[in-house]
Order: sequence, then structure tokens, then C-alpha cells
Amino acid sequence: MGWLMVAFDLPVVEDEDRKKASRFRNDLLDMGFTMMQESIYIRNCISIEKYKLEMHRVKNLAPSKGNITAFYMTDKQWENSINIALYEPAPLGNRKYKAGQKNPAQLTFW
Repeated sequence: MGWLMVAFDLPVVEDEDRKKASRFRNDLLDMGFTMMQESIYIRNCISIEKYKLEMHRVKNLAPSKGNITAFYMTDKQWENSINIALYEPAPLGNRKYKAGQKNPAQLTFW
């Protein structure tokens, strides 16, 4: 059991690039990824074979511009990660931090 994390920085200045970046994010969600941060998505993989399949799918969906990095970590490595602070989106882009808040329920599977 492990986790596949996809982090990306895609261009969004041109309309066409913005559409491709949005499509990539939506494709990740359709594949079962969960948004961890605005450009970091994560999903569980029950085996190395599943990881390889999902990584192949991500590569095929990737836009031709930008930077995409994928990480694989074991469940034990994921278990040892911590969130220093989580925020709740607020109006006009202001963010309110809540120190010590636990992982959101959708990221806690086991």
C-alpha cells in the first residue's frame, strides 16, 4: 500500500494553457485523486502495479507545457507526515489558519 502524489506548476496566462491546466486537474479528480493543496493531488495505490498504472495515466494526461513531479511513498511514510497548519478558504482570498488541525477525513483511509 502506498500513495501517489502529483505536484505541478502549469502555465495559466494564455486561455488555451488555462483550459489545459483545468482539464488536467479535473482528470486527476476523475482518476480518484484528492486535492491536498491547490496544485498537489494525492491518491492511494494498493500495490506497485496500481502505482505504475496510475503513473502511466498521469503521463498520458499531462499538458505539454509546465512542470509536473510525481512522488510515490509507502503507507508508513505517509503515516509519518504531518500538517503544520490547515486553512479554510475565506472571502477575497484571505486565509484563516487553524494550527494543529488533523488531516481532513477524506485523506484518512486507514
